[in-house]
Amino acid sequence: MEKVLPSLVVSDGNGNVIDINEFYPAGSSGRFIKHIPEDEWIPLPDGSKIFELPGRLPIGINKRTGDVVILESEKGENIMAVAAFPAPAYTITYLACYENIENAPVLPLFAYSAIGWYEGRFFIPAIRIDNDIRQDPSQFNLRWIKKNAKKFLKEYKNNRLARHLIENCALTYHCPAAQNYLLNRWEMPVPTSRKCNARCIGCISFQPDSCIPCTQNRMNFTPTVDEIVEIVVPHIETAPLPIVSFGQGCEGEPLLNGDLLAESIKKIRAKTKKGTINLNTNASKPETVKELRKSGLDSMRVSLNSVREKYYMKYFKPIDYNFEDILKSIEVMKRLGGFVSINYFTIAGFTDQPDEVDEAIRLIKEFKIDMIQWRNLNIDPDYYFDKLKIDNIEGIGIRRAMAEIKKKIPSIKYGYFNPYLG
Repeated sequence: MEKVLPSLVVSDGNGNVIDINEFYPAGSSGRFIKHIPEDEWIPLPDGSKIFELPGRLPIGINKRTGDVVILESEKGENIMAVAAFPAPAYTITYLACYENIENAPVLPLFAYSAIGWYEGRFFIPAIRIDNDIRQDPSQFNLRWIKKNAKKFLKEYKNNRLARHLIENCALTYHCPAAQNYLLNRWEMPVPTSRKCNARCIGCISFQPDSCIPCTQNRMNFTPTVDEIVEIVVPHIETAPLPIVSFGQGCEGEPLLNGDLLAESIKKIRAKTKKGTINLNTNASKPETVKELRKSGLDSMRVSLNSVREKYYMKYFKPIDYNFEDILKSIEVMKRLGGFVSINYFTIAGFTDQPDEVDEAIRLIKEFKIDMIQWRNLNIDPDYYFDKLKIDNIEGIGIRRAMAEIKKKIPSIKYGYFNPYLG
């Protein structure tokens, strides 16, 4: 692996990024400032974004002395910290490192990687955790997406779910999964639920009393069985490696529509045996999961910010379920022969704490979980650590955490996307 020693980059506050050659970028792991290992830097992936961070001063490491320095200006001009938001399929190993000034605003719901400049390119500390190209920017042709949008809207003119996926998800929010639906390939999103039984502090579609803006609006209708079946069956029948996934960022919790999902899955399976039917969920209702599996559900992805109950409860803030219900749902899905993934909200300095890693190993072994999807937690790191009152314990590093789990459980699969099961 190439060894990289990038220079610190900062913003001038006017959208211009400047590299400061005298400093390395420091990395953040929870509350700890870190020197990012030379072999953890990779070129900034295509499709990534670079953000300036208002109210935050960059922290660098002096290349000559090794001193950690908070930078307030460059050549007499005020500056602010910079972070990268990686493209899908990449897991951040070190966060951007900065000092908050007084009254710094809470950052919006994105992930914030450290970033540096080296030999004419931006670099970030990250891992490509999934080689699947389904959401690579190179795979999307906007002209074809818009052309197919018109075609699909005409074909499904009376289908509210199709219209939602096309007009809101694909064309307004540029959701890659919805765009793949328009390109008739791979994984198709199927949102169904207006309501949720959790109040996640990092929810991207519902923030009623928060200083954090939502990144998208929650759907405002419940599709019918016929609306679901009408658009799902053709996708499964004609798309390569077809997956349909209930449970999306633009909705609440799909298990609250258990009867709707069960009837839809039965009707889909009455028409085709192809494809993988998946559920992205908080796994709060074991009996509903059981019914869905018996109806034909193939796989289930369970969202967890932590495998430790106290931190799970602080983040998800469940309304009518507890951590034990999640474990029961996983157990019943596995007992009935289903595939189970963990949607593991990953953030350096917490996900890699020794107690978290040990408990992850125990839980995966006990419940025979098939896969971990190492997905970056989209939240202001300081806000997250403050809200959850996370113990100030040093992490072992995201790469090492991944390696430790894999060493103890060689059969565990790693990735970012829901797999096609064939």
